[in-house]
Amino acid sequence: MTDDLSLPPMERFARWVDQAERILFITGAGISADSGLPTYRGVGGLYDGAGTEDGMPIEVALSGPMMHKRPEVCWKYIHQVERACRDAAPNRAHEVIAALQRRREGVVVLTQNVDGFHRAAGSEDVIEIHGNVHELHCTRCAWEQVVPDYAGLTIPPRCPSCDALVRPRVVLFGEMLPDRALGRLQAELARGFSLVVMVGTTAVFPYIAAPVHYAPRWGAHTVEINPGDSEVSRFCELRLPARAAPTFEALAAALGM
Repeated sequence: MTDDLSLPPMERFARWVDQAERILFITGAGISADSGLPTYRGVGGLYDGAGTEDGMPIEVALSGPMMHKRPEVCWKYIHQVERACRDAAPNRAHEVIAALQRRREGVVVLTQNVDGFHRAAGSEDVIEIHGNVHELHCTRCAWEQVVPDYAGLTIPPRCPSCDALVRPRVVLFGEMLPDRALGRLQAELARGFSLVVMVGTTAVFPYIAAPVHYAPRWGAHTVEINPGDSEVSRFCELRLPARAAPTFEALAAALGM
C-alpha cells in the first residue's frame, strides 16, 4: 500500500479503510465507554482492580473456581456486570463498524467485551473471545438460551430442565478461552489482514496484541484509537488519541457513509 504522509491523520485512516481488502477491528472496554460503561478489567467488569464488598479481589469473585464452589458469589458480580450493560446501548463506533461490515466483505471484529453491543448494533461477523453475558447455558445438560437481560432471573439461576446451575458463556478468571472463538481467530489470522485497528483496548493479552505484531509480515497498516497509551501504542503506525464514538463519526463522514 502507498501512503501520503502529508495527509491529516483522520484522512489517512479513512484512506486506509477505503483501500483495505481485509480489516480487523480489535475492540476493548474503551469502545463501550461512550455508551456509559466504565473502562474496566476482567469479565466485562466494573472494578479496575478494586476489591469487592465480599472482601476478596474481583479476580477471585469472578473466577471459575468461585463459580464452582460458591456460585451465588460469582453470580452476584456477573449480575452487576449485566446490569451496567442493560442500562446502556451501542454507540456510534459500534454502528459504523456494523455499517462497514454491511457495505463490504472482509471486515472482522475481535472483541474482548461481553456486553453484546457489536451484535446489537448489527454486526454479524464478531469473534467474542471472552463470550457474551446474554448467552446462558446449563452446567449439566444441553439447555441453553439467549436472554435480553437478567431481569426476572433468580440469582444464581437454575436450569428449567434439570435444576442444575446455569451460567453465562463468558470467560471467568482462571478459565481457558473458548475453542470455537479461538479457532476462528486463528483461521482469520492465517488469512492475514491489510489493516488492523485497535479500539479502546490496553492490549495486555498476547492474543489481542498479536495482530499488531503480525502486521509487518502482512504488509498491513496499523491504527490505534485510544485516549491513552497501551501495550501496542509504540508499534502502531498511526495513533488517534481520542474517544471511539467521535472518531468513528468522523470516519463515517470522511467515507461518505
